[in-house]
Amino acid sequence: MKIRNPFRKPPETKQSATGAAMVMNPGQPAWSNRDYAAFADEGYRRNVVAYRSINMIADAVASVTWTLFRGDTEIIESPILDLIKNPNPMQSGKQYMRAKVGFLMLSGNGYEEKVEAGGSIKELYQLRPDRMTVVPGANGFPICYEYKAGMRTAKFLLDELGVGDVRHLKLFNPLDDWYGMSPVEAGAYSIDQHNLSMSWMQSLLQNSARPSGALKVSGDTPLSGEQYNRLKTQLEEQHQGAANGGRPMLLEGGLEWQQMGMSPSDMGIIETKYSAARDVALAFGVPPQLLGIPGDNTYANYAEARLAFWEDTVIPLVGMIAEDWNASIADEGTELQPDLDKIPAIADKRMTLWTMADKATDLTINERRELKGFEAIQGGDVLLVGLGLMPLADASTGLGIGGDNIDAKAAAHIMGYDVKATD
Repeated sequence: MKIRNPFRKPPETKQSATGAAMVMNPGQPAWSNRDYAAFADEGYRRNVVAYRSINMIADAVASVTWTLFRGDTEIIESPILDLIKNPNPMQSGKQYMRAKVGFLMLSGNGYEEKVEAGGSIKELYQLRPDRMTVVPGANGFPICYEYKAGMRTAKFLLDELGVGDVRHLKLFNPLDDWYGMSPVEAGAYSIDQHNLSMSWMQSLLQNSARPSGALKVSGDTPLSGEQYNRLKTQLEEQHQGAANGGRPMLLEGGLEWQQMGMSPSDMGIIETKYSAARDVALAFGVPPQLLGIPGDNTYANYAEARLAFWEDTVIPLVGMIAEDWNASIADEGTELQPDLDKIPAIADKRMTLWTMADKATDLTINERRELKGFEAIQGGDVLLVGLGLMPLADASTGLGIGGDNIDAKAAAHIMGYDVKATD
């Protein structure tokens, strides 16, 4: 008979101690409390700043070239590289990447479906975030995803580690365990302010760019109900709107037109619009200078703003996508890497670094090559000095008395002296 040791610890399992506490109803969908349709409508379709910001980020990420490595060896041809270039019959690689980034920016969530055949991934699809629902399990991991389109629902089952045909990429959300947080949500107030500013100015343009004014009743006799309604209808049909701008007004007796102009406080709506636009751009990580928004001079020129956009926004997003792809679609032992050397904004910075390395007098040849990203060469651990850029050891020997390697005339030439021939 086997006696159980009461002091022996139970077998360890790879499971979070707080995973079960996050799930109130295991197996039931966890609904998002955010309206994706409102984000897409107000933050993309109706707001030019958010629209342009999202497209700039998506276009930048889509322009990145992807490489595949096995250790330090680059793999030139691979089904994974072909899959990224042509993810499915309906989209090219750049179109697919734009959709991937667009969904992520608008909802904070991206859902990627893998279609496998013969043990390898053949196609990739982006699924609309508003149609997807996470179904959590009792251990704090999703057990499946439900994709509902119309009256049909597709379920994507996951294993005990949360791996399946759907990969969920999400932005950090401090208040939700299952769904990411969209930049649109952080910039919601600014987006609303910008949209309302545009609506206010549109109303002004439809009324000769000024408040329409007011009709005053002269004397003590008020208008009857019939006169009031008839006058109101006449103003709406014949004098309001851009099509009626400049039309003369015919007033009945006893009425006086009081013109109203724009006050200085009304003119402040323009600065409110620009301020809201800068905040919207800030939420997406796009420098306002790249969007042509006046009033922001954070960077000295367009090139600096573009470099900051790539380094602070695009490259971190590309790195996150690379890590996600390496965990989901890359073969074991291989690693997908973005080719940052082909990015124009980064190339300008690299050229500045190369120029500094070439002009440095206290770096060896191999140290300069390392700064440029090249491998060391044999005999490159030497310093070059003088006009001729000769190795320091040779120059020192030649300058010494009785040196055999370099004569006095050559040594003087290295140090910059002009030695004339004498009889």
